[in-house]
Amino acid sequence: MSRPSPAKRAREVSESPRDAITQDGTPNDAASRGLANEPLDYPRKRAIIACEICRSRKSRCDGGKPRCKLCVELNARCVYREPGIKLDAGDKLILERLAHLEDMLQSAMISAHVNVNPTKPVAHMGTSPAASTSTADDTSARRISCSVALENNRLNGLGTWDSVNISTMPKGHTTPALNLLQWPLIRDLVSQPLDPQVLVEMEMSRPPVNLPHFPRPDMANTAVYASSYFDLVNVWYACVNPNAWPKHYHEATSVGYIQGADSCLVMLVLALGAAAHGGSISRHPHNAEPRGIDYFASAWKIIPNLAIRNDIPAIQCHILAAAYLFYLVRPLEAWNMITVASTKLQLVLAVPDRVPISQRELLVRLFWDTLLAESDLLAELELPHSGVVNFEDAVGLPGPFPDVEGEYTSKDELWYFLAEIALRRLLNRVSHLLYVKTPTTVPTSKLARVAAELDFQLSQWYEGLPRPIKFSMATLSAGSPGQICLRLRYFACRTIIFRPYVFAVLSDENAIADPVVKENCRKCLEACLRQIDNVSAHQVGHLPYLWQGALSLVSQTLLVMGATMSPKLATLLPPTTSVEAIIAEVVAELSRLAHLAPSLKLSAEIVQEAGARRKMFFDSQKSQV
Repeated sequence: MSRPSPAKRAREVSESPRDAITQDGTPNDAASRGLANEPLDYPRKRAIIACEICRSRKSRCDGGKPRCKLCVELNARCVYREPGIKLDAGDKLILERLAHLEDMLQSAMISAHVNVNPTKPVAHMGTSPAASTSTADDTSARRISCSVALENNRLNGLGTWDSVNISTMPKGHTTPALNLLQWPLIRDLVSQPLDPQVLVEMEMSRPPVNLPHFPRPDMANTAVYASSYFDLVNVWYACVNPNAWPKHYHEATSVGYIQGADSCLVMLVLALGAAAHGGSISRHPHNAEPRGIDYFASAWKIIPNLAIRNDIPAIQCHILAAAYLFYLVRPLEAWNMITVASTKLQLVLAVPDRVPISQRELLVRLFWDTLLAESDLLAELELPHSGVVNFEDAVGLPGPFPDVEGEYTSKDELWYFLAEIALRRLLNRVSHLLYVKTPTTVPTSKLARVAAELDFQLSQWYEGLPRPIKFSMATLSAGSPGQICLRLRYFACRTIIFRPYVFAVLSDENAIADPVVKENCRKCLEACLRQIDNVSAHQVGHLPYLWQGALSLVSQTLLVMGATMSPKLATLLPPTTSVEAIIAEVVAELSRLAHLAPSLKLSAEIVQEAGARRKMFFDSQKSQV
């Protein structure tokens, strides 16, 4: 495989996001004026002997094993990058930006813990490999430490930093959509209170997918569906190496697609490719067979044999099976596949030295696929935690896939994958700090510091996005599927950061007299409306996010409905006609999705009833006047 010429690489580097943003996140004026006199920043073909900490500090590493001298002094985890891994400038930028955000929070955790109890030893929190230790970073970390300072090792009911992994969803959190049915005013929109666990019960009671009757699939469209997979599906999961696809396909063909991990993987890739090629399942006729189901049925016959294997191909097939079950809007079946993959991952990660170098990048990606999918499910359903998050520090962030010659290539899909990892981590932190089961009333004075810091981290995440995946804040302009989904998830995150302020005003209208409360209510409702003002955009992520996106629509719609019933909050909303049109569009969309899953059917019924009762509320007010 020929490498790009220096001139071409110079153009790529000059166009990359690193020209526009400096290491500390501020605009690079020199770059914006078109100055590109600095040397090219791409890897040289030489052995990499420095550990990640020394590389990030740009200091000489003595190469000591298992830890170099500097890491011993810092009590940091010493990680040496595998020889031969080369990153382009764009990849290096996003890795550094993501690690920078992680390190800022970790620094705050350590510093706050010391401020609260300086005599107690500080537990090792882990250090991001690409973390910078510049003065700007130190200043940012100190500022974060002040904003989230702990009192008696807790934030007065807002959560705790101590002895808890905040990179996964907490147990017993109150983030799910149905928790809003317990809020003031919103609880008047339903005839009877519903426990959020009812969604799990409904999904458990549904009949299983009927697969045995499907014949062997027609392989005539293999090329079309494989192309659709790599163009439209792999961007979400990034877990199939396109350079290895010909080998997988050859091995599957040699055994007639009836046995082995390669056959299972090929059938799952074709199933997902056919699903993507046919568009959202919500737009198909109700009685039509799902696209790709015949390929999935063939793969399903092989999966039992892979269930007793504990290797990377078996993990990969279970994750791809979960991806197709997400497409079928089968969240609990998908969770079962993810749980099996998680168990196998933990066994493999317990002895990482046995993993061949050629498979280590795939293993990292499979780990993050598992953790992301599990977090998305745990955000809405109270399910057992698999424990895979405990390996997060040992795994690190994903890098480029190796090509057939052993060189490392860079793909834009990796940028989306890394951005999704960082945003999911932030969403999990929000749930830890704001939505653990605590007293009903949250002190807004304590809330302000935490909400401001979380919003700052969300802004830093957005500013660090590379150009190919950076979306427009102002409008839902035409963009790539990755851009559209990141925009929707950005506004979902911003909504839940400020949602407690809306609860405070729904509980006591006088709370809005505080300018901070009023402004943060405005931020919440603005983000909420931006997420639901064009429901057709949610179809872009129909493969991984249709079910999660539908429940997010329920949350935002109930929140807006409650706000319209509050005289103080209603003044922060757009004109009534605009809000009514948005609500009507969401109700219609949820009705279209209702046939796909019992949990979505109940969600649609809740929103429809809420809309009817809300109308009765306003009619009664008019009659009293």
